[in-house]
Amino acid sequence: MTKHVTKHVFITGGVVSSLGKGLTTACIGALLETRGVRVRIQKFDPYINVDAGTMNPFQHGEVYVTVDGGETDLDLGHYERYTTTPLSRSSNITSGRIYQNVINKERKGAYLGGCVQVVPHITNEIKAHIRQWDGPEVDIVLSELGGTAGDIEGMAFMEAFRQFAYEHGRENVAFLHLTLVPYLRASGELKTKPTQQSVGVLRQIGIQPDLLVCRTEKPLTQEMRDKIAMFCNVEKQYVFDERDVEHSIYELPLQLHQSGLDEAVIRRLGLQAGPAKLEPWQNLVHGILNPKSTIDIAVVGKYVELKDAYKSVYEAIDHAGIANQCDIKVHRINAEEITDDNAGKRLRSMAGILVPGGFGERGIEGKISAVRFARENKVPYYGLCLGMQIAVIEFARHVADMKDAHSSEFSRETQHPVISLLKEQRNIKDMGGTMRLGAQPCRLADGTVSRAAYGTTDVMERHRHRYEFNNEFRARLVERGLVIAGVNPELDLVEIVELKDHPFFVGVQFHPEFQSKPLKAHPLFAAFVGAAIKRSQAK
Repeated sequence: MTKHVTKHVFITGGVVSSLGKGLTTACIGALLETRGVRVRIQKFDPYINVDAGTMNPFQHGEVYVTVDGGETDLDLGHYERYTTTPLSRSSNITSGRIYQNVINKERKGAYLGGCVQVVPHITNEIKAHIRQWDGPEVDIVLSELGGTAGDIEGMAFMEAFRQFAYEHGRENVAFLHLTLVPYLRASGELKTKPTQQSVGVLRQIGIQPDLLVCRTEKPLTQEMRDKIAMFCNVEKQYVFDERDVEHSIYELPLQLHQSGLDEAVIRRLGLQAGPAKLEPWQNLVHGILNPKSTIDIAVVGKYVELKDAYKSVYEAIDHAGIANQCDIKVHRINAEEITDDNAGKRLRSMAGILVPGGFGERGIEGKISAVRFARENKVPYYGLCLGMQIAVIEFARHVADMKDAHSSEFSRETQHPVISLLKEQRNIKDMGGTMRLGAQPCRLADGTVSRAAYGTTDVMERHRHRYEFNNEFRARLVERGLVIAGVNPELDLVEIVELKDHPFFVGVQFHPEFQSKPLKAHPLFAAFVGAAIKRSQAK
């Protein structure tokens, strides 16, 4: 009987960053899954942070949260949206975590007094993480490396990849390099030299790419493919172009399948796979291209200048649009620009208003003005994490007669801290990995919008916060009309608030966007968009 060997693909990038390695990796995983291949995906990040939890969204984009409470790179969101592969905190490995593990072992005497070095100790630790999914239940592991070829931060990972391929068997390992073939408009030419130089950097390290995926504005000619293959020492059949999709990123799996990329991976590694079953993706794209309606939704936030800061939120809105056969025009509005005086002018044309999560005081009063406008004018409102807290503050101030109501995060002087620090957070000093994180239970109240949307009583949703609804004010707020629609059954923490006599007014303490998928929209997002469509049609 032939021994099962888990295959590995290492995905690297070259020339420039932000080429879309995460999306490409996710799409390869999705295509392989449609062919019956059992896939795991992991991301290696060269930065020294132990995880992404303390990183600024302006600099790094959103922090994605896994079921077990891992604060990870946003690319794990791509992996989870496109595939069914299970993800955890161990699916995102940083240089900081690698070095932390090695130093901890050294302090305990694990290296028997030896001199601890990058090679072999750091590279061995990296290789241990590479093979963490190996076993009879996994056919292939896709490992993406952040950054670009030649970055000094990534050298230890590259060396570990090279060693792993030598030890695991070159026939069981493939290197896929995503690179840029720029188009020079002045001369009307695609230039292959940057790709040649990027591959040259990898070859100096000792890595020979097996597959090249070239990001281009224009299709590669056969002559260019031949040239790239020759100078990069890659077989012609393994050179692919990846062009910008015309309408939606969810067209990319079909584009890559048409190019033959999934078949090339299967062929190169000798995987057993069936035919691709792409009907769900084809139906998805058909729905995107043929919407029955169009609406405008405002996202009022702090980090709207950078789309990646709310990446999963925007994707979840798109998923809800797909589920409702609707094309959604998202208006990203800076909360600092909203006041009670101009909220009507800025928001009246919107079919729905969403306030996402965030930290810090900047823009808080603008968000409160946006919520007040939504509440008073019956505009569908959806608040996520901080957006739920803002809804409670606004209601307390303008309905429950608590004029100075606030969160203790922003005001220590308020007499009505309707949002306050969780008890278990009060003595915590370290910032990283110490919030209320990961999947937590929520029990839904009968007769609520949320209960109807979920279609069940008990759900699990992912959290990332330190502040919570203050139960000291619960009875008073409920008496004035606030609906407690969801509660943590173990801790009695308020997880969802709603309003009666409103088409849709829901605030959730958790982050439902992390569980939304293009093929299965999150039920609360779908319900929110459904209510927004009704408002638009009524107008």
